[in-house]
Parts: sequence; C-alpha cells; structure tokens
Amino acid sequence: MNELFEYWQLLLVPLFFALGWMAARVDMRQVVHESRTLPRSYFKGLNFLLNEQPDKAIDSFLEVAKVDSQTVELHFALGNLFRRRGETERAIRMHQNLLELPEIEDKHRLLALTELGQDFLKAGLLDRAEEIFNKLIGTPRESDAKASLLEIYQVGKEWQKAIDIARELPDVASHRDIAEYYCELAAGEIMRSRSDSARQYLDVAMQENRKCVRASMLLGDLLAQEGDLEAAIKVWQGIEQQDPAYLSLVAQRLVETYRKLDRRAEGIALLGGYLEHYPSLDLLDVVYQLVLEGEGNEAAYRLVRAELQRNPTLLGLEKLISARLPLSSPEVRPDLDLAKTIVQGYTRRLSRYRCNNCGFKARQFYWRCPACGGWETNPPRRSEEFDQSL
Repeated sequence: MNELFEYWQLLLVPLFFALGWMAARVDMRQVVHESRTLPRSYFKGLNFLLNEQPDKAIDSFLEVAKVDSQTVELHFALGNLFRRRGETERAIRMHQNLLELPEIEDKHRLLALTELGQDFLKAGLLDRAEEIFNKLIGTPRESDAKASLLEIYQVGKEWQKAIDIARELPDVASHRDIAEYYCELAAGEIMRSRSDSARQYLDVAMQENRKCVRASMLLGDLLAQEGDLEAAIKVWQGIEQQDPAYLSLVAQRLVETYRKLDRRAEGIALLGGYLEHYPSLDLLDVVYQLVLEGEGNEAAYRLVRAELQRNPTLLGLEKLISARLPLSSPEVRPDLDLAKTIVQGYTRRLSRYRCNNCGFKARQFYWRCPACGGWETNPPRRSEEFDQSL
C-alpha cells in the first residue's frame, strides 16, 4: 500500500511541471503582448535613462504621454520630476493634463489635485495653492491638504490661520510650533506698540510651551520698551531655567539694560558667571568686549586665555590672537597678524549656526530654519561648538 502511494506521488511531479510550463507560456505571451502595445518612445526613454541622458529621456516619455492618454502613472512621474527640477510650469501643465483626462479615476483625480497644489506652492503661487488644497478638505486627501495649508500660512505669515489648522494636526505641528506662531503674532504687536495684545499672545505661547525661550525674550523686550528695566532683567535671567544655551542671545540685552541702570559691574559679574557655567563663543564675545571697555587690554587677554584653556576652539584662538595684538611689541605684531589671517581662513566656516534637522548653515540665528522649515532646530551655538558636542 505504501509503495502504491509513493508511485502515485511520482506521477504528480510531471503533471505539476507541465502545468507550470503552460502558466509560464501564458505569462510570457501576456508580457510580449503588453510590450508590443507600448509606443517605441517608451523604450527610447528607458534607453536614454540607462545612458544617463535624462533630458532626452523626458522628451521621449512626453511623446508617450501624448500618444497614450491612459499612462496615468507616467504623467505623475513626469510631473513630480519637473517639480523637483524646478520646472514648475511644466509640472503644472502635466498635472492639469491629468485632470483633463476622460474617465480618470477619483483616486487619481484627487492625487492630481494634490500634486497640482504642490506645484503652485513650489512656484510661490500661494493663493492658487490654497484654493486647490481647500478643495481637498472633506476628501481622502484631507490630511495632506491641511499639512500643505499649514505650510502656506507659515510662508505667508498668516499666523492665526496657521494656529487654527495646526490644532487640527497634532501629528504635524507640536505645542512648540504653536508657541512660535504666537510669538510671531506678539512680535508684530510689539513693533506696533500694542503691548496689551502682545502680552496676551505671549501668555498663550507660554501655556503652549513653558520652555519657550523666545516668549521670555519678547516679554523682556516688551518690559524694557515700557521702561520696567528691573522686570526685563528678571525675565531674561529666567531663560537660564528654560535652556541656558540661549543666554548668549540675551547677553547684549542684559549689558545695555545694566548700563541704563548704571550697574555695569553687576552686569559683568552676571555674564561672567554665565560664561563660566555655560561656555559659549557668542557669550565670550560679549563678555570680552565688556572687560575690554572696563578693564583694558590686559584683563581682556587674561579672560580669553583662561576661557581657551577651559574650552579650546579655533574661534577662541582667533579671539586670543586679537586680544594679544595690542599688547605685543612692534617686532612680534606682524607675525601675530599673519597667524590671525591664517586662523580666520579656517574659522569662517566654523562661525556659522547649523540646523540640527537638515544641516543648513547660516551666519545669523534663525528661530525657523530657512531650508527645512523646522522651528527651534538651530541651536544658538556655532558650528565648531556643535561638532565638539557630538
């Protein structure tokens, strides 16, 4: 009985082989049939891509799109490629052509609208982009549309609209981001000398994010503008509890306020303590200038030398050479000038702020990265300090 069962199994092997061969023949015929229905331009385009000739490949694929209106995926691919290359006009035409295709499926129509909105956004046509994305509210593409509307409102500085839609997108916009929107509103009110509404916006910003350093900075600015210098100093000092890395951003404000109160020595002592506990090249610049003005070149030189010994950096070395120059003899000064010039050649690229998110570098500090749009992604530290902390 067992032998009979084994022979039966052996008979199944050629049967399965034959069935597999027949299925493969059918599949191959289908592939050959489909390939014959594709225009020659399609294969020309593939050949250009393989030979690294993208411009000629695009022209060939455009011919395919004109001949066969059913090549929806090819339309999308070309439109996205044009947008990435910065050819927004061609991307817009490609996605508009998609919307004009007869009997286009709903999912493709909604995707084409989404892509068209992105084209308008990339081209800076914010009104037209906003109109497109508003049409997508209430559709399966709603979440993407709202995220794009948030970007539009941020670019257009329509902060109240940004706040309203950000509250609907907790996975996209954090409490930190919303606090920054309120800070933008408050900054505008401070510029217009509307202190009451500015203070209201700052209160809400702090409710959204208790560690919002920018809200504390703006509140200090507001108090100083109103003449309450003591209160302004207290608010700025509170930044130490929020994030001491940002103390360098208010150092000059503290200096000027202590000068107005005729308490310059107290200001120097405060900032010197900050420098000792929270080393910063920007903070060193402020304290160095204070000591230089108040105590002279020798004291300023000792300050920089001590700081360089604690935190050796090329930017600190450049500052040390600058501090040493006035104290040097005429014979040594040319050599120090040469050394300073050489060091400056290296420090130019190290003296920039850098985004933690995308690596964008800038000479000035930004609350929102100009490249990736992230809020508070630029630490108030120079690139050299950033690299040393990794």
